[in-house]
Parts: sequence; C-alpha cells; structure tokens
Amino acid sequence: MNGSTVGSRRFAGLFSRTAVAGAIGAGLMLGASTAFAQIVHSGVVSLAIPVSTNGLYLNVVTGANNLPPPGTGGSTVPGWDINLWSTGGLGFFNAASPAGGVYVISGAGTVGNLALGSTIDGSSSFGAGTSTNVAQWNLNSANNLFGFRFVNEANGNSLHYGWGRISLGATANDPSRLLVEYAFDATPGAAIQAGVIPEPGTFALLGLGVAGVLLAARRRRET
Repeated sequence: MNGSTVGSRRFAGLFSRTAVAGAIGAGLMLGASTAFAQIVHSGVVSLAIPVSTNGLYLNVVTGANNLPPPGTGGSTVPGWDINLWSTGGLGFFNAASPAGGVYVISGAGTVGNLALGSTIDGSSSFGAGTSTNVAQWNLNSANNLFGFRFVNEANGNSLHYGWGRISLGATANDPSRLLVEYAFDATPGAAIQAGVIPEPGTFALLGLGVAGVLLAARRRRET
C-alpha cells in the first residue's frame, strides 16, 4: 500500500464519521453521483480527455459532456464548468464565470497538482493553465489532483468548490489520459479537501437505504 492510498483512507475515515449520519438524515442520491453529507462525488467516471483543441467539456452538476464524439465543443454542453484539453500537453480552459479563473494555480499560468487533503476555498489562487506547463504532473499515474470552482446555475448562480483526479500515460498528451473522478461541495462557498471521498463501504450503505444503514451500524457495534 503506497503513501497516497494510506493518506486517502485516513481522510476518508475522518469524513465517514459524520457522513453516514448526514446521509441518513437526507437520504440523498443524485443521479449517477452520490451525495455524501454535503460532498457530491461522481464515482469513477473515467472520462477521456481527447487530444484535441476541444478536449473534454464537463458540467460537473449534471454530468453532461461532449463525449462522444470528441470533436464537439463547449456549445454542445450547456453550463459547462471545466474544460481539459490540448494536443501539445495538458491544458485547462476557463469557463466564462466565475471571473478571475476556474482552476487552483500554483503559479502564473500553471494549474497546480495538489497534495491529498489540500484545502480548496476562497483563499486559493485561481486561473487557467497553458498546455506547455506539464512538469508538475505525474506521468503513468492517477496521482494527479486539481482544484476548481464553478457557478451553479441550478442553485441561484451560487459559487462552489471542487476537485478532480486525472490519470496520465507516458506523456501529458498520451491518448490514454482520463478524468477519473471529481467531487464538489453542495454547500455554496464551503471549502473542500482535494481527493477526499467516501470509503467504498459507505457507498454500499447508501444503496441499502436508511433502514439498511441503521441495521448495518447496529451489527457493527455488536461485533
């Protein structure tokens, strides 16, 4: 087990103590995504990031995107929030709003590869990334986290924070590259920690429904 996995489990464990209670109270399932307390997680989606000038346009709330075919642009994805693209590296293109940029940057024109658990909130620096700034990304790895913010038109144009995980091949523009998963906080303006997601067992509990969650919790106490 590598350090990243250990760290992920540690963060997930801290989250799970409050998340099941929140799920019981709310009974939330959001389409293909899972509402975990206030965190909405896509699950593993493995969306291709086409090596093209269009790339991947995604509305993180609805899951709508321009795949397939990879040749369509943002006009086919109403309210798109993030756009990962480029034929020459890995680029991040800003949506029209929020003003000032969408992605957490580590320097001018460089979207940062965030450490697990990094806080993404109003104090973060936001912008976009050019396709040539790729040195910070881990190749042949899914250990690549980026932060973002977006305007949720379905919730009164409120501002939300989220993160995404990218898998890369031998180069930043290897055709195998993917957006593996993403998450955002459903509470407007609330901070989120990069890479923090529910433990796999929690998804199963949510699927059982409220009664099943309570029964499973009781059985755990008895063992």
